[in-house]
Formats: sequence, C-alpha cells, structure tokens
Amino acid sequence: MFDTTAELKNIFQDRLKEHEPLFKHTNFRIGGPARWFVEAKSADEIIKAIQLAETNGIKWFVMGGGANILASDVGFDGLVIQLAMRGYKIDGTTVVAEAGMLTGALARATAEAGLAGFEWAVTLPGTIGGAVRGNAGCFGGEMKDVVKEVLVLRDGKPVALSSGELAFGYRESSVKHSKDIILSVTMELAPGDSAALKVKMDEQIAKRKAAQPFYGGSAGCIFKNYEIKDDELDRLKQEADIPSEMLARKQISTGWLVEQMNLKGKQIGGAKISDEHGNFIVNLGSATADDVIQLISLIKTKARDRFGIQLEEEVEYLGF
Repeated sequence: MFDTTAELKNIFQDRLKEHEPLFKHTNFRIGGPARWFVEAKSADEIIKAIQLAETNGIKWFVMGGGANILASDVGFDGLVIQLAMRGYKIDGTTVVAEAGMLTGALARATAEAGLAGFEWAVTLPGTIGGAVRGNAGCFGGEMKDVVKEVLVLRDGKPVALSSGELAFGYRESSVKHSKDIILSVTMELAPGDSAALKVKMDEQIAKRKAAQPFYGGSAGCIFKNYEIKDDELDRLKQEADIPSEMLARKQISTGWLVEQMNLKGKQIGGAKISDEHGNFIVNLGSATADDVIQLISLIKTKARDRFGIQLEEEVEYLGF
C-alpha cells in the first residue's frame, strides 16, 4: 500500500508537517489544517512533490508568503507546498531573485546596492514570485516595469518566459491563469543614489502606516480597483461624484467605493472592514474564513446594487 507520508518524508525529511494549521502561514491568520505541508527549497523538490501528488490523486497547492490567501476554516485535504527558495544575486543593474524571496527585503537590497526602480516595492507583503504572478504595484510602480524574464516550472520542466510573454495587465499575468509555478525572477533596474532611495522608502512606509491598518491579520487589498469601461462612464458619473483623478485614469478605488457605501467599520464575527482603508478586511483575533466571506459578499452585493459594478477579488482562495 502506498504511504504518502513516508514518500514525502523521503523528499523533505523533517520539513514535512502533517495536519499543519494554515493560519500559521497566511497574513490573514485564518485557516484550518493542511493534510500535508512542506517548504520546498529547490525546483527538484517541487517537481518530486507534485509528481508524487498527481500520481496518487492528491490535491496540491503552491503558495508563496501567504500574503493574499484566504484559507478555508476546514483547511485543505491535500499537499500545500510553500516556496522557500529565498536567494538573490545582483550583477550590475540586473537582479535575479528566487521566487520565495520576500519582496520588501529585495527592495531594500536593491536600494542598498544603489539601484533605482524597485524602491516602490518596499511596503509590498509576500514574495517576489507572488508579486510577479499578480503584477503587484503601488506608489506608481508595477512589477511589469522591472521584470525582464521569469523562470517557471511547466509540466515538470523549467521554462524561461520574457516579460512580453507574461501578458501583464492590471493585477494580472499569464501565470495567474496557468499551472506555471514561478521559480525565479530577473529584473533590470537603473543606477541610483542609495541614500536618496532609502529616504524615499522611509517616506513610502510612513504613508502606508498612515493610510492602512497595521493591527490584526489582513491580506491587504481584498478587491482589485474597478476599471471603468468606456460605455459606462456617463452612467457612473451620474451614479456618484467620482473624483476627477479616478475618472482620468478610468479606475475607481475600491476603498473609495466602500466608503461611499458606508461600510467602513462593518464587522461580522471577528472580521472587520478597516476604518482606515475600505479595501482592507482585518482579523481582529477570532475571525473565521466564513466571517471574511460574508463581508466580501456584502461589499460585492452593495457595489452591484448601488453602482452596477461587479468587483473582482484580489485575494486567492485555498481549500474552498
């Protein structure tokens, strides 16, 4: 008889965890147990783990830092593989980072090396692989601006993809809609002044702290901002007094929408829509995934009923 636990132990040794609570591995601090949980430190380990799971009909899920994941209260009856490859190398203006490298730490490292173009990412939670997958962005920068190439695992083999092949869009990439697993990211930056970059990063951190909740667990922005279609612009102008800067970029801030619907501060169970930022849901300490789902449903329903807007989640679901 096949022994999954024994086979996984052969690959991961003492890094294999059984019935591991997922709340320990997500920024939301929510989630029941994964049947098996491993930290993969090489592409070879990922390949072996996935092959083992697929051969034996076991569900599997690959995660980075858990920054934008909402895990089910019942957990995940399968194998969760967390990418733990966290190395990076800087050669001139070229930066190569493994997928599990923390994005904020990499931003600091590039600034320390006197490289400009990635300092905006210092406040991003999670890993560089996850940042590329969702084309993360803030303070006027996006991953698509700096990514030169990505190495992915596809059908058990490493494949190099150029920036153009990644089909970057607003919080989108081709990786998001495939089974590709990002292994490493190559970025091209520009020479800059290290001291000035550090000052800029400190300013960005201060802005984040002033505008976003830093208490409790949170997955960051729950929804994408809403992109206005040309044929609905006139209707939306009549529905609400949309700020001119949002109209100019044809994108409505979800945080602003939530504020218009008077939902900031709304609480269900242990989950609360942040008073500081309407696009954040905070775990006050006892929130369940069901509490969060109810708040997500409430926001989506009210946005649809009042503005005719269908909001799309940025958060990723695990175990539902």
